[in-house]
Formats: sequence, C-alpha cells, structure tokens
Amino acid sequence: MHVILSAILLALAILDLVIGTGFLIDPGSSGADFGLAIVSMHGESTLRGDMTAFFYVTALSLAWGGWKRRGDVLLPALGLFGIALIGRIINLVVEGPYQGWMIPMSVEALHCIVIIIAMRAWGWPATRT
Repeated sequence: MHVILSAILLALAILDLVIGTGFLIDPGSSGADFGLAIVSMHGESTLRGDMTAFFYVTALSLAWGGWKRRGDVLLPALGLFGIALIGRIINLVVEGPYQGWMIPMSVEALHCIVIIIAMRAWGWPATRT
C-alpha cells in the first residue's frame, strides 16, 4: 500500500509540476484553461507568480512526502488544495454550478483524499516508533 500511495503522490506531483510550468511559461494560455483572462501586465504577473507558486509548492510537498513517506511533509499540499476546494464549494453554493465545474473540484478532492490517506498511513515523525 505504501508503494502505491507514493506512486499516486508522485503522479499528482508531476501533474502539478506540469500545470505550474504552464503558468510560468505561458500564463495566458494556462489561465484560459482555468477560466482566467489576462487584462493587464499585473494580471499576467499574478498568474505567472501566484499560480506557479501554488502548483510548484504542491508538487514539491507531494513528491517529497511520497518519497520520504512522511505525512507531515504533505501538510502544505493539503492546505493549498483543501482551501481551493472549500473556496469552490462556497462558490458553488453562492453562485451555482457552471459548465465544467465538476472537473476542477474532482481534481482538488482527489488530491485531498489521497493526501489524507497517506497522512493517516504514514503519520507524523513524532508518532513513529
């Protein structure tokens, strides 16, 4: 089970690294994939900086946590994707569904579920014997 969890986390890390690199290299195209449009250089800078950071930090957390099999290292990724999922749920309740809303929420939920399973399986370093 530990090998499978590590492999899934690594696959998610690669996905997040690819998405983050897309925002770094071509924020306009990547932003459009997320329903975002650049209307100024400020917006382009925000997409390039903030979205790249979101996905790179997540990728690093997942890869490192999966490699070392340490649940505590997965906490940043859980925080980022958990908050993103909560924000989307709030938006769904307040604004209602939109075309394609299930795909990003499913990806975020999948991240959260896998991370929680891994954290429970591997625990925190202080609890290891």
